[in-house]
Amino acid sequence: MARLIYAGITSLDGYVADADGSFAWAMPDAEVHAFVNDTQRGIGTHLYGRRMYEVLSAWETMDVVDEPAVMQDYAQLWRAADKIVYSTTLPDVTTSRTSLMRVFDVDAVRKLKQDSDLDLLVGGPGLAATAVREGLVDEIRQLLVPVIVGGGTPFLPAALKLTLELVDERRFAHGTVALAYAVRGDG
Repeated sequence: MARLIYAGITSLDGYVADADGSFAWAMPDAEVHAFVNDTQRGIGTHLYGRRMYEVLSAWETMDVVDEPAVMQDYAQLWRAADKIVYSTTLPDVTTSRTSLMRVFDVDAVRKLKQDSDLDLLVGGPGLAATAVREGLVDEIRQLLVPVIVGGGTPFLPAALKLTLELVDERRFAHGTVALAYAVRGDG
């Protein structure tokens, strides 16, 4: 049975984008990017909401031939993964290995976890909030960037209570910290 992992890059104060919607401050350096790539190797399926899909779909056609090796590697990993996009407003999907679902069906995601050999990754705080509240998320991975943005889009939903167990941590040269927590139950 696969795990469902929620992962994101956040400011120290817990936002994935600032009040203006920018996440330029979250761009990883080569060391962090290589770490992210390594965490993606065991992922078979990505679950996205519309906004996260629209941001990441650039990796489908991005010309990375002259880009650093970490970008080439990530593009290859992203293109090789299956993707499910949950949206009521997106007319269609434009990337390979991608399906569009109009409703986030909790039972279907549970079955996908049960039937998958590789882990699943939920991307984006909106969809992840639903998955966490429904008890689907097994692990939360947070890359904390040494910046405080003062507001914006939160990584975790308000009023969420969970019991977590630290299962991994790593510190990077430029101050970013990776944390991984297993979800053990409601708080």
